[in-house]
Amino acid sequence: MTTSGRGAGWALPLLVLVLGTFLSALGTSIINVAISAIQRDFGGGMDSVRWVSTAYLLTLGISTATSSWFTERFGATRVFLACMVVFTIASALCGIAWDLPTLIGFRVLQAIPGGIIPVVAMQLIYRLVPAEKIGGAMGIYGMGVILAPALGPALGGWLVEDTSWHLVFFIKVPVGIIGIIAALVIFPRNAETSRPRFDLPGFAAIATALATMTVAADRGPDWGWTSYGILILATVSVLCFALFVVIELEVDQPLINIRVVRTLVYSNSLVLIAISAVGLFALLYYVPLYLQTNKGFSSLDAGLLMMPSALTMAVLAPAAGRLLDRFGGRWPITIGLAVAAYGSLLLAQITPDVPREQLVLWTTIRNIGVGLSMMPIMAAGVSALPPALINAGSTLANVVMRTASSLGVAVFGGLQTAQQAQLMADRGGLITHDPASPAPLLDAAAKGVAGLAPLYKQLVKHVGTTTYANAFYVVAVMTGIGAAMGLMMRGKPRAAPAAKPAAPAAAPAKARADARSAPVRVPSPHNGRMDTPAPARRR
Repeated sequence: MTTSGRGAGWALPLLVLVLGTFLSALGTSIINVAISAIQRDFGGGMDSVRWVSTAYLLTLGISTATSSWFTERFGATRVFLACMVVFTIASALCGIAWDLPTLIGFRVLQAIPGGIIPVVAMQLIYRLVPAEKIGGAMGIYGMGVILAPALGPALGGWLVEDTSWHLVFFIKVPVGIIGIIAALVIFPRNAETSRPRFDLPGFAAIATALATMTVAADRGPDWGWTSYGILILATVSVLCFALFVVIELEVDQPLINIRVVRTLVYSNSLVLIAISAVGLFALLYYVPLYLQTNKGFSSLDAGLLMMPSALTMAVLAPAAGRLLDRFGGRWPITIGLAVAAYGSLLLAQITPDVPREQLVLWTTIRNIGVGLSMMPIMAAGVSALPPALINAGSTLANVVMRTASSLGVAVFGGLQTAQQAQLMADRGGLITHDPASPAPLLDAAAKGVAGLAPLYKQLVKHVGTTTYANAFYVVAVMTGIGAAMGLMMRGKPRAAPAAKPAAPAAAPAKARADARSAPVRVPSPHNGRMDTPAPARRR
């Protein structure tokens, strides 16, 4: 796609891009609540069934890293349209899967375009939208990125409880068809392409790094975070990431041009993207988990409680984009992260008996900050790059977001497991027959299992709540550091300028005539300047 038409009618193409991004992000979150139902239908252990989600996440990260190469080779419009077609077909195939292996295979097929769509959509935004409107456009784009993970659990819970898990996949088919038809009608067919060589060594390094990291993050709670398997996977992942950096600095046509990190504003935005992603997905993971384990909520009820905060993000994302266009990135990012840090501190005050209304208020306050800051962080960072590096910058930003969200939830899960075991051991040790112990404790211990069972349930609730609170304390500190770093973000978004048309070449005959008739400039003997002499005499 060329940039010559930038500024003319970009609203409809933007909505199509948001639709594609929403579908891609929905594929990550909506499936989690259907895992138990899939296990009931297909059988097998939970370790096997969880590969329906793990295989998707693993392939998603790997395909994201190839996005820049695909767009340069085939053109952004063609790649987006092809990805929408493949994603829609794969969604239908997942819905008709007849056993667990075929479902996992179709999920892998679905994840290939699912990882490319958000990156290509961001690249198209920078090609279609005028520079002074980039912030607002990215705010609208953020609705797909932010809203889908928040709405997925509620939508998935409703479909699974009232109908069948097959609809979790089938529901994406009509939406995908609408997106395909709209893209065919709205997007232009012309495309600027090149023939870059595929960086196979770099791809092998980043694919291995992301795969081992995803498996370690997914299996850590089951295998133990200090087990040999997890340690080996983590070591391989770190070494492959380092190897990828070395390869990309040496090859002529890198898979991802990591030299983009030399731009200070962009590299700062990558750190803020990681902090924001960890905080957002920790909220989306731990609050529903707390509601289901401590409050006894169903998946649907937990998702509905998160709905007000999700809608808050959706409303604020476009407004944050307009603030970015007007004032630059510094203040929306700093204020947004500061509000998110305050909301995390409020969530750190949770107790087993916290009222529902209080929890809705706290999550909404935190998501006000997320809605204000998330898209300005991405837009300000990518916009700080030279036009030739925007494709690489958007690819790396999405890789960082996906990596940070998966790794952050996994690390917090490991910390939660370790804390829970320690707190249970410490508080369980207080249950003794010591005469100095409180009377209710002595009475419960005297009754044996019947007396200690209710006490144990209360202990599990209190310990679980304490671990969730500690996780939000860590998120608050991280987000507060991010707010301070936001002060270093500067400047307003800019897009790559449209190429100026080349001046038409003069006709050869006319050029020669002009050259003969043009006066010759010679140095003046008086001042050394080039003066124009009188016309030459005729012979």
